[in-house]
Amino acid sequence: MTQPIREWPESDRPREKLLEKGPEALSTAELLAIILRTGDASTGKSALDYGRELMNLFDGSLRKLEEVSIQEICTLKGIGLAKAAQIKAALEIGKRFAQEPVDPREQFRSSADVFNRYREHLGSLKKEEFHVLLLDAKNRILKDVRISEGSLTSSLVHPREVFNPVIRESAAAVILVHNHPSGDPLPSQEDLHITRRLREVGEVMGVRVLDHVIIGKGKYISFVDDGYWDH
Repeated sequence: MTQPIREWPESDRPREKLLEKGPEALSTAELLAIILRTGDASTGKSALDYGRELMNLFDGSLRKLEEVSIQEICTLKGIGLAKAAQIKAALEIGKRFAQEPVDPREQFRSSADVFNRYREHLGSLKKEEFHVLLLDAKNRILKDVRISEGSLTSSLVHPREVFNPVIRESAAAVILVHNHPSGDPLPSQEDLHITRRLREVGEVMGVRVLDHVIIGKGKYISFVDDGYWDH
């Protein structure tokens, strides 16, 4: 029979490890163990065993775990409705946190900052959305403006729609952000064309277009970092 977590050395227990080292030091399975709290005496499995099994069952992906139903989670023997509900509640909290409005004091220093801020919201959408992030002279965000929803075309993402809010907010620079619901962030010819066109307009208006970040599922492309800026 598996040894209960309470009998493990304190340094190995997920909750004690979190309190000592912080949540970032824990694996996803360990974080799930804290949410589940207890194992199941009938199976002899600890909460950590179940955390690991859940990760294995859903290919190590929290996104897949978030997408499945409570009934599918309950297919793992020893995980009942109560534990499945705890998991779903925790995932929903994380999702809502990622979708909270951007803090006006938030500063973007790299494409990774943009990806980390928008990966959950834009990465989970079934349709394309194109956003322009309006920044001040210190690259702090003034406003996030959604320009369009649907497949990207020059008619949907017109320079007028992008730069009107730039003028209203007196923005010094912008970052372009959109998602690919397919999960593959590689830019299309239309993406390249739109980016080139918006950069040209920005130069005429004296507004810096700092980057275009395309978000896929768990990955992204930066036009600046990945060599697409001069295409």
